[in-house]
Amino acid sequence: MNKIDGHIDLYLLGKDYLAYEFLGSKLNKDKDGRIISTTFTVYAPNAKEVRLLSSFNNYEGWKHVLTKVHPQGFFSITIPENLEWATYRYELHLNSGEIIYKSDPFAYYAEERPNNASKVYDIDGYTWHDQKWFETKKKVYQEPFLIYELHLGSWKKKDGNFIRYNEIVDDLINYVKENGFTHIELMPIYEHPLDDSWGYQGTGFFAATSRYGTPKDLMYFIDRCHEAGIGVIIDWVLGHINKDWFGLSKFDGTYLYEFEDDLRRENVVWGTSNIDFDKGISRSFMQSALNFWVDYFHVDGFRIDAVSNLIYHLGNRDMGENTGALSFLRQVSNHLFSKDDRIIFSAEDSTDYARVTWPTDIGGVGFNYKWNMGFMNDTLKYFKEDPIYRKYHHDKITFGLVYTYNEQFILPFSHDEVVHLKGSLLNKMPGTYEQKFQNYRLLLTLWMTHPGKKLLFMGQEFAQYDEWNFKQELDWGLLNYPIHDSANRYFKDLAKIYRTNDALYKYDHQPKGFVWLASDHVDSSVFAYMRQSDNETLVIVLNMTPNYYESYEIPVPFEGQYEEILNSDKDIYAGYGQYNGLPLKAINEPRGHFNYHLKIKLGSLTGLILRLKK
Repeated sequence: MNKIDGHIDLYLLGKDYLAYEFLGSKLNKDKDGRIISTTFTVYAPNAKEVRLLSSFNNYEGWKHVLTKVHPQGFFSITIPENLEWATYRYELHLNSGEIIYKSDPFAYYAEERPNNASKVYDIDGYTWHDQKWFETKKKVYQEPFLIYELHLGSWKKKDGNFIRYNEIVDDLINYVKENGFTHIELMPIYEHPLDDSWGYQGTGFFAATSRYGTPKDLMYFIDRCHEAGIGVIIDWVLGHINKDWFGLSKFDGTYLYEFEDDLRRENVVWGTSNIDFDKGISRSFMQSALNFWVDYFHVDGFRIDAVSNLIYHLGNRDMGENTGALSFLRQVSNHLFSKDDRIIFSAEDSTDYARVTWPTDIGGVGFNYKWNMGFMNDTLKYFKEDPIYRKYHHDKITFGLVYTYNEQFILPFSHDEVVHLKGSLLNKMPGTYEQKFQNYRLLLTLWMTHPGKKLLFMGQEFAQYDEWNFKQELDWGLLNYPIHDSANRYFKDLAKIYRTNDALYKYDHQPKGFVWLASDHVDSSVFAYMRQSDNETLVIVLNMTPNYYESYEIPVPFEGQYEEILNSDKDIYAGYGQYNGLPLKAINEPRGHFNYHLKIKLGSLTGLILRLKK
């Protein structure tokens, strides 16, 4: 058996993770590295004949007919020319007599929309400089993990147009580091035809989108991020595909990768087709794509979109488990973590399916993180309430701690929460203009100090007022206004507190890292809790109403002095200046369930953090 036959067998069985080594367009080189020929290989079992349409043959397919090299439906042709940068697609003559035209599913590059042909591209040869990043990178479970979710095309623009990967990266790195993020998460950057889909309806899973440059421009982008100590996660749609005529859908006139039946295949809301992972070719295709992005682009992980549809058919429990997809997720997890056990494999999952973030060897699905959609929904519902009614919704804040250690969670305030007339984080907040900012700072304090890793969508770090519009860049001019500049200053200071105090992250996934101090102060809508590590104790107090307290009693378990290290009501954050300037001594009188208590000054709609002095 030769190498290609071995690949084909594994591809059909669903075990191949290197399918891009023999499928797609390949530039063949001699021993001196000179390109001497170009090979095109495609899998189309329902095709009677496959022709190559290309810029170099004037798109006359009869000039280059592929040879069927395997009875299962693999076609190939080698042309003794260097065809780098040539555009091409396949002309498939089906057994029915129909002729269809498809771009290459394994192409590394494509024309910029609205054009959609594939392009021959030399994916090899980039020289990486991120060895130190991979030598020193740690598992994030007991490390600060603060993600900046980013739509590359609307973070900044140049004369109203997209900025290339290699041109935007320095500004982005400086900004991300200045704001204290540890990672960026890029909304889908594989090839997709429609800007309005934000990348979630892809057609080229091996091609970095040409909107922002070439694949090597993206390699440079990621390389520079790693040199600056910033991890890069990419958003990925695993379970469904775009239905555009030139894409993967009905690739050879049949539902080659998708479910055969309409009920399980059709996503009516999204207009996409669901992939059938009981098919070996679907498994090999997607596993190869993920492996490719790790090997060729050095990505640090993936956020998998719409995992509820991979757990249940169409995300509907009544339709039963999607057993093929669940099995595939475990297969992918085993493969990725065998490559690098520090990788991020995160699920955007709205179900209560058990053990999503547990390892596969103990019965888990195999992700290592899951978005905490319950926290996000409950918290935002609570903050939308007028403060006088919040006491009736007290459990929206407390309930999350009932299940927070069942999985390894990321707390997301993502793009989904600031589009489609939902308003920005700031604009969700009730009250006067100033109270909106008070509530905004209070929301961020809860989010940053609550157990779980963190994700924030771009623009929310400076309290963008309008919801996100992908057609324009962020409202950077707001930073010229003192109240927005102060909001961003608060975010930066809060992020610094998070990164430099291990009580806020070391035991994110273990109950010993969190203790309720006051969860039953319903009438005052005040919450207090303790975050702790082996060498540090922090007390967080949140006043969810405009009431001001000159002396509010908070139970604490330890005697000693507590120093205020952050207060959202300071005037430098556009607050009213009600803070605790001197350390507070614990009073030896029981309150609640603890033997000591503090008397603190507590401003209206204020969050504060105290540190127990050793």
